Amino acid sequence: MSGPSTVTEPIGYPVTDTIEIIDPATGGAVGTIPVTDIAEVDQRIAVARRAQSQWACTPAAERAAALRTGAGRLRARADEIAALAESETGRPRAEGAEGIAAGAATLEQYAELGPVHRGRSLQGDIGATDLMVWEPRGVVVALTPWNDPVAVSCGLLGAALVTGNTVLYKPSERAPHTGALLGELLADVLPDAVLQTVQGDGAVGAALAAHHDIDLIAHVGSTAAGRSIARSAAATGAHVLLENGGNDAFVVDADVDPEWAAEQAALGAFANSGQICVAVERIFVHEAIAEPFLAALTGAARSWTPAPLVDRRHREQVHAQVREAVADGARASTGGTVPDGPGAHYPATVLTGCTPAMRVMREETFGPVAPVRVVPTFDQGLAEAARDDYGLAATVLTSSMANAQTAWRRLPVGTVKINAVFGGTPGGAAHPRGASGSGYGYGPELLDEMTRTKVVHLQPPPR
Repeated sequence: MSGPSTVTEPIGYPVTDTIEIIDPATGGAVGTIPVTDIAEVDQRIAVARRAQSQWACTPAAERAAALRTGAGRLRARADEIAALAESETGRPRAEGAEGIAAGAATLEQYAELGPVHRGRSLQGDIGATDLMVWEPRGVVVALTPWNDPVAVSCGLLGAALVTGNTVLYKPSERAPHTGALLGELLADVLPDAVLQTVQGDGAVGAALAAHHDIDLIAHVGSTAAGRSIARSAAATGAHVLLENGGNDAFVVDADVDPEWAAEQAALGAFANSGQICVAVERIFVHEAIAEPFLAALTGAARSWTPAPLVDRRHREQVHAQVREAVADGARASTGGTVPDGPGAHYPATVLTGCTPAMRVMREETFGPVAPVRVVPTFDQGLAEAARDDYGLAATVLTSSMANAQTAWRRLPVGTVKINAVFGGTPGGAAHPRGASGSGYGYGPELLDEMTRTKVVHLQPPPR
């Protein structure tokens, strides 16, 4: 869902006629896919604009039925899509299948919520009627990531489509085949031009985001790309939804089992090789249990077999942070070296002796790296965790109800998880803070973002 899972980096991607994908596990070729010519962007948006008025007039129940059909087609091709995503991004097939199941469930969720998304009446003059009604925003651009390409895309696409918007969907250039298949499966159950898939790198994403005739831009990716999109939207007036980088803290109190805490930290830092929006990026552990915690975390890292990183370019970015931290005084208790052989593999790495000034503590790493800082008190760990430019999520492990209450109130992030690094009820929605973005990206509230409110006052003329 975020961070270097970017699809629209403003710089750094060469513009070519095709995108070539290399399998990050083997180094072999996956295939190539054509890039949408930037000159086509005007035409694609004009077609979407013409289709939008009729789609908005389609009964909400019919729009919902299309999403249900799309969810069924997604489930029917789940094995194929998971295999394709694994070959493009390295995400293990079983984990990818879970993301596809979540994507199908999200489409069905919005199929249920869309038809009952409603405004309200207002009390005014007894001889008149006042209403607040929702209307679709119009034409939506959805720019989605590679690290969970189906689940994230289904959320944005489902909410936009069920509320009567037309969509230009640009999947990540690191997962273009997966995006192409998802776009095809959904477009086949929709009227022409209601959903169009656009392929390309940052230049194509920038052209979409800067277009004057776009009503909403929804982006899940890096903070740098999100800020570029926000600047474009400030000039065009488009509404913006951004879920961008995260530097999620993991705060461990003195009163928890250190081995259990290490298991939670390892899961949060190393699952999908750390390429998860809400992965653990910074660990603050109370000095009272630091020694057994570090021993258990190092052991867990040594036994962990990470999936490859998405490509070698990203591996170099991850390793650069580790290399800088070690040069500045941190120590790798395990990992921290680039392995020989093909692909983009990187070992699960534990860094001890980390300080707040290190880049590995200040910036999102988005790799299987667990930087640890030992703190003398829970309050200091909480205070250091709160001093950060990002504001996506955080995890706190504590047996103290008082400390749990203090933690969720003081941490300036959109989601705080107490005693569980992952999990939560489906449909939860939060606002990311600071460099992590803005706006609801999930849940029923996403339907509000995809629509705008109109007040209608109905009054009869004088007799």
